[in-house]
Amino acid sequence: MPGAVVPRPRQGRQGAAEKTTGRQPSPVMVHRAGAARMRDAGCMCGGGSMKRSAGESEQQAKKQKLLEEIGESWLPYLTPRDAEFYQLWKTKYSKLILRTSDTVPKELHQVVQDAFLTLQKHGCLFQDLIRIKGKDCLTPVSRILIGNPGCTYKYLNTRLFTVPWPVEGSKIKYCNPEMFDACKALMKLNDYLYNETVQALKEQSLSETKETKDAAVTNKEQDFSTCVEGERTILEDQSSSYVPRTDCINLKSKTPYNLTLLNYMDPLQMLYLKQEPYFGMGNMAVSWHHDENLVERSTVAVYSYSCKDPVINRNQLQDLRGRDPAVWHVGLKIAWDIKTPGLALPLHPGDCYFMLDDLNMTHQHCVLAGWPPRFSSTHRVAECSRGTLDYIFRQCETALQNLQDDSESVALSLKSLEVTIVKEVEGIHNEVEFEWLRQFWFQGKRYRKCTDWWFEPMAKLEEFWKKMEIMTSLVLSEVGKEECTMEQRNEIVSCFLPFLTERQELRKEWTASDLSKSLIHMIYINRLLPYTSLCLIKASARCLE
Repeated sequence: MPGAVVPRPRQGRQGAAEKTTGRQPSPVMVHRAGAARMRDAGCMCGGGSMKRSAGESEQQAKKQKLLEEIGESWLPYLTPRDAEFYQLWKTKYSKLILRTSDTVPKELHQVVQDAFLTLQKHGCLFQDLIRIKGKDCLTPVSRILIGNPGCTYKYLNTRLFTVPWPVEGSKIKYCNPEMFDACKALMKLNDYLYNETVQALKEQSLSETKETKDAAVTNKEQDFSTCVEGERTILEDQSSSYVPRTDCINLKSKTPYNLTLLNYMDPLQMLYLKQEPYFGMGNMAVSWHHDENLVERSTVAVYSYSCKDPVINRNQLQDLRGRDPAVWHVGLKIAWDIKTPGLALPLHPGDCYFMLDDLNMTHQHCVLAGWPPRFSSTHRVAECSRGTLDYIFRQCETALQNLQDDSESVALSLKSLEVTIVKEVEGIHNEVEFEWLRQFWFQGKRYRKCTDWWFEPMAKLEEFWKKMEIMTSLVLSEVGKEECTMEQRNEIVSCFLPFLTERQELRKEWTASDLSKSLIHMIYINRLLPYTSLCLIKASARCLE
């Protein structure tokens, strides 16, 4: 039976996957383990890399434990061909909502699909350089970020910068009229998905309110404490899916999506696609994950467009076990749970799905590759408190307040050597260099294919950075003066040295990275000559002697 709920024996993981897909995977059907360079919802500076490593180690330990518990059997999963599929969806995956293509306006389909093809035609979709387990790799999926002007989105320690869509009142110069039309179409899709999200949250709230009332009626003859406990048990059975009506109102305020991450993959052009490791679901375009760097409990909405449904000989699929390998699917599972069957939901051209509320936190999802090329537009409420141009400019303004810039004098000086101020300035200094300038320039000229919007503010940010480099040198100059007491010197250098050391280590990391071997990265390294070097660290250390 397809998608049977009994674990299937396997002849090693790859052999079982071949049996599950009903098709021998050729070398062009499978992705290598690890696709990646530096990224993380935190930051590379300020200990971000260490936090990332700790997180990766924990995830690896959980994965290894899960694989050991599975042993030599696949975990069960269901597809729509299984009788229990819709009951499982309702009880364990109720916050996954599907809107089939026939419910989406035809004119919206047309402009969005034209936008995808426009971006592809102009070469605006790029494989990201990321780092996983200390190795630099390219993502198998090509991407571009489009959204509110000045927003960024960080995942797996790589910061992406939005190609701005034409919000009212903005002045954005696109490279050509087609690019304007494409960004406008995706903004229109964003508005449509927002409205659908609000409607889905309302429906969820009404459904859960009804469940609550029904549970209360069922238990009305029980005493009050038993009634409350019984009601809680019923609701918690859906992996904490119950959301009080007041919470739903708060959730709606979070649903306006501020950006979309567009993805594209042609599986037949891939040399290797990674096999799904737990259920035997076959080829994966994107491995199991939680979407990161999002506003807590915010919805993720996805518009899926596989360029055409494959022509399938249905006679060949009668005995197929598991999901249809020719069709793209989104796979879901409860995070680190081996008791609840997984879910594989087929996606046809123009379908939309929504991961409501905390589904992205309690569950993991993956994208299972079909045969045709596929675009997707994944709309998110990115957590941008530290990820907008306005934010980093405010940070620079704060740091540069300590620089005495006298227009009548060539000499620059610091207003204060107070430890808290020095620490704040040097922290911002690192943030500007490693979270913004290097992140932007290593991606090279990709944004020029769409718009030049980012280049002026980044040039301004670079000027701020140069002033902060001077401020670093001024601190060392001041503590080296005879009038600075030993106590003052030790106090300043003790707080100052960790930032210099971190800066030096991160510069080494970026230079030694595989990125440094690319022409794009070398262009960036030449742009930003590192004023602060190891000699300054040594000078700081000498001040402590």
